[in-house]
Amino acid sequence: MDKTTLLTKKPGPIGVFDSGYGGLTILEKIREELPEYDYIYLGDNARTPYGTRSFDVVYKYTLECVQKLFGMGCHLVILACNTASAKALRSIQQIDLPRLDPERRVLGVIRPTVEAVGELTTSRHIGLLATSGTVQSNSYPLEIAKLYKDITVASEACPLWVPLIENNEHNSDGADYFVRKNLENLLKADNQIDAIMLGCTHYPLLISKIEQYLPKDIKIVSQGKLVAASLSDYLKRHPEIEKKCTKGSDIRYFTTESVEKFSTSASIFLNENIKAEHIDIE
Repeated sequence: MDKTTLLTKKPGPIGVFDSGYGGLTILEKIREELPEYDYIYLGDNARTPYGTRSFDVVYKYTLECVQKLFGMGCHLVILACNTASAKALRSIQQIDLPRLDPERRVLGVIRPTVEAVGELTTSRHIGLLATSGTVQSNSYPLEIAKLYKDITVASEACPLWVPLIENNEHNSDGADYFVRKNLENLLKADNQIDAIMLGCTHYPLLISKIEQYLPKDIKIVSQGKLVAASLSDYLKRHPEIEKKCTKGSDIRYFTTESVEKFSTSASIFLNENIKAEHIDIE
């Protein structure tokens, strides 16, 4: 349904969307970089995980959540989810925004990550650790090929890393086995890798274990600071969007699942207690 007529033109908060909790690692860095703005975080926890779902389903779910954030007053929405960025962003930008409101913007996390890797690799061989959905989408290699024709990408899907984190088992001895195994697989695929991208917003919580099992000379590319810096630059370059973002240093959290569960689990990702609100996606 075309909801253009329902959208307010008044300035509003910046929307940050993720299928679950991982986007909180992106939001944390964005707030550090741009603390003056208002934010709404929307986690579609009732329908997570997105990583194992088809392109069509991820696109449908992501669009529904973007429309919900538009309806809550957001003129700018960040897809703080690699799967949504890989499987839905381009369609939303090219097909839906012209129909819903050509003046609103939806941005993802893949492009800012890709733009940074060119300066971080000397061997021109990089690795990608991500969910099965992001790996299967081939989005990172395709985006890298657009900017850096000389870079080779080896990818490793890590399907158990997200469940470990969301069950607060990422610091356990059991997590070591899977981290070590996936890293060994990646480096066997290409032993010239000198930089590894963490292509899932959950993975920074495993960074101490990743560092433990990687050679010291391999750089780890985490997304939070890169996305935050890219957003700051974007707002400077697009004052017509920036003026539509309210500034009151306020943050509200919404979840499509239990608010109690969200608030408890979010503490794994954030160093603060939060109070979430429930929201239904129609």
